[in-house]
Amino acid sequence: MRQLIQFRNIVKEFDGQLILKGLNLDIMENEFVTLLGPSGCGKTTLLRILGGFLEQTEGEVFFDGIEISNVPPYKREINTVFQRYALFPHMNVFDNIAFGLRIKKTDPAIIEQKVKKMLKLVNLEGYEKRAITQLSGGQQQRVAIARALVNEPMVLLLDEPLGALDQKLRKEMQIELKKIQKEVGITFIFVTHDQEEALTMSDKIVVMKDGEIQQIGSPTDIYNEPENEFVAKFIGESNIIDGIMLDDYRVVFFDQEFECVDYGFHDNESVDIVIRPEDIDIVEYDTGKFNGTIKSIMFKGVHWEIVVDTGIQDLVVHTTDYAEVGKEVGLSFFPEDIHVMSKMVAY
Repeated sequence: MRQLIQFRNIVKEFDGQLILKGLNLDIMENEFVTLLGPSGCGKTTLLRILGGFLEQTEGEVFFDGIEISNVPPYKREINTVFQRYALFPHMNVFDNIAFGLRIKKTDPAIIEQKVKKMLKLVNLEGYEKRAITQLSGGQQQRVAIARALVNEPMVLLLDEPLGALDQKLRKEMQIELKKIQKEVGITFIFVTHDQEEALTMSDKIVVMKDGEIQQIGSPTDIYNEPENEFVAKFIGESNIIDGIMLDDYRVVFFDQEFECVDYGFHDNESVDIVIRPEDIDIVEYDTGKFNGTIKSIMFKGVHWEIVVDTGIQDLVVHTTDYAEVGKEVGLSFFPEDIHVMSKMVAY
């Protein structure tokens, strides 16, 4: 894949406050990229700079090799789908989708052809004359996506477009959006604070905090190999334990030495250990790596969330097996379940 978008040393300041702090990011052609982070981390600001709705304080934005900071939004090969969709309530579905083409004075026969193609793509065939107010939230979102795609942009920006939908519809639209992106074969840049959305839909996730990028990687890399404590805690649940990296493949925590798969640290370096709750097995007392006592148990639908008091630190375990509060148990895991991170400033 070729490089399509480059952010170089992007700084954005509002009223003396730094929102983006010298950010650098490359986005490839046909990627589904998610900007993920808590509210106020700068992800929407970065999206709006790319769309041309905001101007950066410092830095450059390259699109297909050309610096576009002075190019107005309507001249960029980029369209945006907003959280509130911004549909025209006085127009029907067809007219909403056709709006951009009519502004460009496109031939009516071509408009008819393109709108019908988009209606098929978003599964709204037969809805051409339906009023916007008669559509569900999911259907309105599909109209907004079709209106953005009908102009055949090279990039589609999606600013938390699933935020107003209920959980069931959100999950359906996650699958639908990914399918649409693959079918149209263009770059999607998606903004969300929802970790599950990011993991479900993305080719690449950009985790942000306080105007800085914390980690870039595939969903698998971000989840299984977090680079710091913030990423480990923000993407799913994590047990984070103080440890000492003795040397390659050997780490000490809970006053015991364990085999691991990590290497490249300094000998006797202080590190953070991450073990995901689903990677810990509850076994019979004295048959695991160490022992503990069941402190609490909560049913989560697909698993039990069990907190185990080890005497040093409470650990969270996700399991399909029930265990009584107060029971003494063993805890077991494999070397590949231990992820070692360099110590960071506490978040």
